[in-house]
Amino acid sequence: MKPGATATLFVVDIGNTSTSVGYVAGRHIVRVTRMPSYEALDPDRIHALLKRTAGRGTAVHSVLCSVVPRLNAPWRRALNEVCGRPPIQVNHRIKLNVRIDYPNQASIGADRLANACAAWDLYHAPAIVADFGTALTFDVITGDGRYVGGVIAPGLPLMSDYLAERTALLPHIRLSGRFRAYGRSTREAMRIGAIVGYRGMVREILAHILEGMGKKKVVLCATGGYAERAVRGLGMPVHVLPRLTLDGLMRIYEQNR
Repeated sequence: MKPGATATLFVVDIGNTSTSVGYVAGRHIVRVTRMPSYEALDPDRIHALLKRTAGRGTAVHSVLCSVVPRLNAPWRRALNEVCGRPPIQVNHRIKLNVRIDYPNQASIGADRLANACAAWDLYHAPAIVADFGTALTFDVITGDGRYVGGVIAPGLPLMSDYLAERTALLPHIRLSGRFRAYGRSTREAMRIGAIVGYRGMVREILAHILEGMGKKKVVLCATGGYAERAVRGLGMPVHVLPRLTLDGLMRIYEQNR
């Protein structure tokens, strides 16, 4: 984008559980709204969300990244109708500000590419991006701006839900709330196991990646709905960036406009 140029656009991140929509004016995300992803099967709900996100503004461009293929068509139709042109859909074939150094490029999730683009734009340094969603993903960007791969693990809600779904007596639990060193109830014991065990998994995966990178100075970034809770007490300096994926989509638009 040329200096001083402005754009109004929607940036849309379709996840397994929820979908985030940002309204961009210039180079700023001025408003973000969310909806459960399954609601996108109703086109009226998409149009209502887009209208609420834009407020009094009008978007003329859009960028879409999705990890739920069956929801791509309704979102593409809605964005085309609202903006007057089809969205840029993120994949490995479009222009990115990072180079993809990965054997099966088509298998990389669009949200992971967006995260990598945002992290490189922010820091221009070796980085690891952890995205704490339904799944937990770690993505690695080298010091010369290459996306080289990552790690995929179960997300925090999957860990807790699996226990309840696969056992007869263990309940579904809320992951929020304080807890002690050991549980004084079944729910508290499960909460400790989920949160503390999850934190330990995150710490071990990061240590494993850092050892493989052989770098002393690597920027650690975290995004996703469970990021702040997961990195609390991790014992490592981590930049928590809730809008990282949407920021990446904005930068991808700049590369492809």
